[in-house]
Amino acid sequence: MPGVVRVVIPARYASTRLPGKPLRLIAGRTMLEHVYARARDAAVGDVVIATDDPRIVAAAHGFGADVQLTSADHLSGTDRLAEVARVRGWADEDIVVNVQGDEPLLPPANVVQVAALLAADPGAALATLATPLAEPGDCRDPNVVKVVVAGTRALYFSRSPLPWHREFASAGPDSLDPWQGALRHVGLYAYRVGDLKRLAALPPTPLERAERLEQLRALESGLAIAIAVAHAAPGPGVDTEDDLARVDAALSRPMI
Repeated sequence: MPGVVRVVIPARYASTRLPGKPLRLIAGRTMLEHVYARARDAAVGDVVIATDDPRIVAAAHGFGADVQLTSADHLSGTDRLAEVARVRGWADEDIVVNVQGDEPLLPPANVVQVAALLAADPGAALATLATPLAEPGDCRDPNVVKVVVAGTRALYFSRSPLPWHREFASAGPDSLDPWQGALRHVGLYAYRVGDLKRLAALPPTPLERAERLEQLRALESGLAIAIAVAHAAPGPGVDTEDDLARVDAALSRPMI
């Protein structure tokens, strides 16, 4: 029997590049409220905000969100999700979608798609999405995570240019020609609760530590990751003050 689908939004107050990021204002509302509203619009199930900070708890209660206070010792969003699943007694066959707390332009359709992708693939422990590289500099940008895919499975994720084309060295800086078909990873995950608990119980793996990409722990541990190209183009996330200004301008623009 397929399990219940739920959404969890991990939210940390601390951020090196943008302190207090979840509570920064965008078009008159906190970024966290925008993310929560997008997740609710997906209408796949309950939406829970998971945080270790009482300021975020208070803000989330202010806009009517369900909040789970979690340990401050978690090193990743995956660990925080696993605690929520344990505390709330969710069944191992249930599906949890991890929505990043800095994605105020997240298309709700992506949440629906990633949950359905995992539900339809009993051989996968988790599912995620990708999208074609959009800008010439993306292939060289370590903040843009690339993914190599075989059929419906993710083979590898990297901050480096991936896959490496022999023509890359001779391509101009503004050329995307060698990168036609290359994919950027969209940081949205769906997990089966049993596999989520198993993954969170494993220690960080060598490739995970090298790339600072926690999804590599799943691959190194033999867990299959289902992947598909996102049906809806994801909007930019927020990591810096410049990102915040761009998203604020986009969401403050009057509707026509």
